[in-house]
Amino acid sequence: MRRALRALLLLLAALSVAAGAAALAAWRIATAPGPLPEERNIVIPRGGIRDIAEVLEREGVIRDADAFALAALLTRSQGPLRAGEYAFPAGASLFDALAVLRFARPVQRRFTIAEGMLAVQIRAALEAEPALTGPVPPFAEGALLPETYLFSFGDSRESLVRRAAAAMEQALAQEWERRAPNLPFSTPREALILASIVERETGVAEERARVAGVFVNRLRRGMLLQSDPTTAYAAAGGGVLERPLTRADLQRDHPFNTYRVPGLPPGPIASPGRAAIRAALNPEAHDFLYFVADGTGGHAFARTLEEHNRNVARWRQIERERGQR
Repeated sequence: MRRALRALLLLLAALSVAAGAAALAAWRIATAPGPLPEERNIVIPRGGIRDIAEVLEREGVIRDADAFALAALLTRSQGPLRAGEYAFPAGASLFDALAVLRFARPVQRRFTIAEGMLAVQIRAALEAEPALTGPVPPFAEGALLPETYLFSFGDSRESLVRRAAAAMEQALAQEWERRAPNLPFSTPREALILASIVERETGVAEERARVAGVFVNRLRRGMLLQSDPTTAYAAAGGGVLERPLTRADLQRDHPFNTYRVPGLPPGPIASPGRAAIRAALNPEAHDFLYFVADGTGGHAFARTLEEHNRNVARWRQIERERGQR
């Protein structure tokens, strides 16, 4: 009886040692650095543990899909493994990879709508973004606020368009509340139209309010706006004009041709940024009625047609000199 009891105790001790050794070996496997040489973003599709393990092995994050699947099952009480795009650190262990899939925030991608982009350009950029899904919904010219929008892999194009449209509505409403008194227009939409013209006329931040002031002065006097970007928009049918404006363009009867049609055009000609909206609603107070490029990236402003013609002559001379180089 004593011999049997001693044998049983020895067996239990051996099993305990073996179990401890196995547990230690498993711990070492689970915490050992993985083969990934540098941090890498990897898209994890929807699927079971085995599917995820195979993706990680194929992408070089882990060495053994079976070991990962076993570790995931043994630690399943810590939470499910999530689909999405995640950043895996260099040398990530099995436990590190599991922690990323359970607790890390998905990679945040960026989509930028630049100030002054046309609807056709924004649509093309949305369609070309491979990390977004689904079709691009219809949206009007000037409806989306230029800004950088964060999104996750697999988000829909529709959701991003909705966010950009809501941002424009909010920005326009906020700037409308801060508008200057006695403006020659009465609705936020008219402000958006003027802002889009200002945005396309100048890329110099310091000039926006001054350019807006020129158009406000012309509106108050009943003068034609004579804005080249509106005429280019008309000539390109709402797209990007890939050639210089011609005399025929300036003489064309078209609602957006402000060389022929008085007042503001019927809609925006681009997506203006918040700064251009603010400039349109708070134009610089001055008596300038004309402006033309000055060769430095900015514009020369004039109060009279005679002064403006001199500025135009200087600009044409600059163009001729550049053409001879």
